[in-house]
Amino acid sequence: MSETPGYRSEASIAQASESAGGLRVAVIGVGARSGIARHVATVRPGSAVVAAADIHQAGRDRARANFGDIAVHDDTAQLIEAGGFDVAIVTTPDDTHAEIAIQLLRAGMPSYVEKPLAISLEDADAVLTAAAETRTPLYIGHNMRHSAFVKVMRDVIERGEIGEVKAIWVRHFVGNGGDYYFKDWHADRSRSGTLLLQKASHDIDIVHYLARGYTRRVVGMGDLMVYGGVTDRRDREGELMSDWFSFDNWPPAAATGLNPVVDVEDVSMMMMTLGNGVMASYQQCHFTPDYWRNYTVIGTEGRLENFGDTNDAVVRVWNRRHEWQVEGDVEYRVVGVDSGHEDADVESMREFVDHVVDGKPTVVSPLAAREAVAAGSLAAVSLRDGSRPIDVPELPAHVVEHFLRMAAPQG
Repeated sequence: MSETPGYRSEASIAQASESAGGLRVAVIGVGARSGIARHVATVRPGSAVVAAADIHQAGRDRARANFGDIAVHDDTAQLIEAGGFDVAIVTTPDDTHAEIAIQLLRAGMPSYVEKPLAISLEDADAVLTAAAETRTPLYIGHNMRHSAFVKVMRDVIERGEIGEVKAIWVRHFVGNGGDYYFKDWHADRSRSGTLLLQKASHDIDIVHYLARGYTRRVVGMGDLMVYGGVTDRRDREGELMSDWFSFDNWPPAAATGLNPVVDVEDVSMMMMTLGNGVMASYQQCHFTPDYWRNYTVIGTEGRLENFGDTNDAVVRVWNRRHEWQVEGDVEYRVVGVDSGHEDADVESMREFVDHVVDGKPTVVSPLAAREAVAAGSLAAVSLRDGSRPIDVPELPAHVVEHFLRMAAPQG
């Protein structure tokens, strides 16, 4: 069978991988998250980063410093024209994801795109349409589906320990918010859209994953309560978050060196009604002292709640009737990384590579990534318009069918 123009079949990619001893990886956007590209060699020995593209000189310099003697290009178009790579990993700022992803997909290049898929629903739909039309593999970096505490919660639900899920509440204490999101482009809504998308897209995706449904109506509210009043601003072009991060940067109102533009909310909330009737809420605050996320999932026969979201966290299940008690009726210890999410990063990259090379289905879903963009971006529209309820439009049926054929069984 002949291949669609611009499309590389799984067989041809697998053959190229075997003959070269591994995948040749290109990185687009050499910033804080670009290090995830190294995991390809971990999950597929013999693979290596062979090329990079960055529109900034500082990024191009980092590419050579981090990955050695590789081909370095000024932009995505130049990288595609030069060729010489098998897969691309996109870790550029959020507002560039859609344009770059579409370029790669139209060129037939399998792509890992860091979450969120895009900062608008229109752009997200354009990316998925391009992937469906070209049949080019697309993977979105919603790595939290592979986080240890999420797996524990999912297993509790799948075993029926709390009955049928009816409500999910998420509280997100973003203790590093000032350093992570208000000192660079993330603070500018023209670049990030909203932190209900940039930061919350992980949690929206997990709400959908645990509830087995997608948001169909959303209401948002929020405000810029603290960081908008900080007047110490400066341009950090060429810097990375690691250059300024410190736990000593406290309290939030005393922050220094914020981005010149700060117009995203530092407290925000959203209410979601899912298509299957589940109701969910999400809240985030970027000036808390602690940094973790807390889920409560309520079913017809009990509820679960996590305390901590890394190694030694515990998921407690209450499924008998009684007065208040701090201990659950059943408790499950989480075994994972002590901080961050490197374990989930590795598993996400393994899933991406296995999908591209071997055609294996994925737990992480481009459809779900689109629905996270839909819920988060429309929640921001709602909160900036008097908390007006907004309905989520559907994707075209042929695009949905394309991705459903590739998804892992959810039963």
